[in-house]
Parts: sequence; structure tokens; C-alpha cells
Amino acid sequence: MTVITVELPRQAYEVMIASGGIATLGEQLQTNRQSGLGRRLLLVSNAAIARRYGEVVIDSLKAVGFDVALCLLPAGERYKTLASVQKIYDAALAHALERSSTIVALGGGIVGDMAGFAAATWLRGINLVQVPTSLLAMVDAAIGGKTGVNHPQGKNLIGAFHQPKLVLIDPTVLASLPTREFRAGMAEVIKYGVIWDVELFERLEACPRLDQFRCLSTEELHFILTHSCQAKAHIVGKDEKEAGLRAILNYGHTIGHGVESLTHYRGVNHGEAVAIGMVAAGRLAVELGLWSQACVDRQHQLIQAAGLPTQLPCGLDLDAIVESLKTDKKVKDGRVRFVLPTQIGAAIVSDQVPTDVIKAVLRGM
Repeated sequence: MTVITVELPRQAYEVMIASGGIATLGEQLQTNRQSGLGRRLLLVSNAAIARRYGEVVIDSLKAVGFDVALCLLPAGERYKTLASVQKIYDAALAHALERSSTIVALGGGIVGDMAGFAAATWLRGINLVQVPTSLLAMVDAAIGGKTGVNHPQGKNLIGAFHQPKLVLIDPTVLASLPTREFRAGMAEVIKYGVIWDVELFERLEACPRLDQFRCLSTEELHFILTHSCQAKAHIVGKDEKEAGLRAILNYGHTIGHGVESLTHYRGVNHGEAVAIGMVAAGRLAVELGLWSQACVDRQHQLIQAAGLPTQLPCGLDLDAIVESLKTDKKVKDGRVRFVLPTQIGAAIVSDQVPTDVIKAVLRGM
């Protein structure tokens, strides 16, 4: 078992990486009960994940005395809405959740975001535990306390910061993850290598294949999970609410979110959109004299090795993409801010990216 601590001023918490750990959730939470964690618990998931892992998780929780109810949400980014969160509120009310109660998110990033937002807002904030089942959620969405839902005009515009009590990562569940979703998670892993961790980037380059779970050894997967989680924990520990440093975690997300929104969260998933966004941001950095073409090529090769797209979807209006950037959460004083790499393992945030340069880069994709 590997334990990574997210050090925060008000509430530090642990990210536990343990093979088979999903069956020990009850044991892990039992110690928290001694520090005020209540008996009532709401497990939030979707039907597919609950069929595979729901019983083992519920049995684990009930074995140590938790009173568990289950709330199932529809799967898919297009259902990441306030209407879905209302289902969690209804279940919380039916199960009589109290301020000492806990919402457990069992699923990918979409489940984690919605369950986290419900936990942040029910009774002005109750306990949250994240049990991510996708690679993307393990390395990114489940850590750091960002929660929320989409607005019709933009991704994650409605949300709150709400840190979990615990993040429990069980790498063995990735064996059942669809290949496309595994690849989506690799986009976030590559992101950490580009903006923060040279050793991770070089380790990824040394892997023969990154596009399927079965192509990675247990050692390689553990390295990827550990380094990604450590990067996220370190950055969040320094900047919990994105006042400065944490903004670099949005590398690839500025244009990526626009692509997701304009394709109505159907044709392109989050990781694929981030990959496209990283390609664009890397080229922008070259155009602005911040990054070398050699680094762009290395990034491009990793994205391709992960089976991720490097070009915009056919038919997208470039002007519409540029217009969508204006509703991005990172806009400040009316200026769009981009995360731009300066070397492998380092990045800056800049609002000095001319629109004509953005359009030129997009035309080349």
C-alpha cells in the first residue's frame, strides 16, 4: 500500500493506493468514525459500476456498522447537471443524512464531481469519500476538492471546493475499464509529466505502449499512479483554491473544454479533449517562443502512444471555439488565460496569447 498525504491548512487527508483496497473501504473508514464520522452513509454510483463493485463496497461498509443507502445516477458527461445532483439530494433526504453523515463517490470523474458537489452543499457541507474507478478519476478528478456540474454554456461552471476525507485507489479495478476510458486517463498523466514531473514524462516515453491497461506492467502502473497523485497532492497542498500555482493543472483544458462543449459532450470525451488541448497549447507555446519544437514532438509522440487524438474533430467552427474560450472559468478581467509549457516539467499561465495566433494554431489542427 502507498499512502500520499494531501497537506492542507484546514484538513489534511490521505490518498491510499492499494491493490484490492476497494474491499477494505469499511476498515479504512472505521478509524474515521472515531473522529466524528457518522453512521449514515450514501453511496453514489452509476448502474454499470454498481453492478460490478457495489456489492463488495456495501458489504465492506455494513460489516463495520455503517447504515448504507445507494443512489444511482445516469452515466455520461451530458448528465453532469443540477438535475442529476437533485437525485442525490432526494436520496440524502430519504436516508436522513445528517451533518456527520458521508457521501461516498464510487465511479469515474463524473460521479465524483456530482457526488462531491452534493456533499459540499447538502446541509452546508457533509463528509465526502472518493473511491475512483477510472484512471482519469484516480490521477486527477478525485484529488483536490474540485466538485461541480456543467452549465449549458460551459463545463464545470457550477461548483464548489470540497475536500474529501479519504481517496481510496484500487488499481485492480482498471482491468475492467473500457480501453477508450483508460486512454482518456492517460491524457491527464501525460499532463503531469509536461507541467511538473520530468521523471514521469521520461518513464512514459520508455513504456512500449500506453494505450491499454494490459500493456503496462504492475510496476509501471504503480509508478504512473504514484507520481501523478503526488504531483496533484503537492500542487493542491500549495494552492488549494487555485489562486496561483494550481492553475497549471488546467494545461490542455482551455481549448479542451471548448471542444467538449461544442461537441455536446458526445463525440469527444474529457481526456480526448484534453489531449487535443495539449497539442494546441504546445503549439501556441512554440509560436510565442516559450517552448521548443523538439518538446512539442516528444509530447505529440506520447499522446499518440496513448491512442489519443491530436487533431480537432471534423466540422468544428474555429470561431466558435475561440468564442467558447470567453466562458472558460480561467478568464480573468476579460482575458483568456492559457497554461503554456516552457520546458518538460514546467509551465506558466499567460493571458498574452493573441487571438490571431490561437486561430492560426487551430487552423493547423
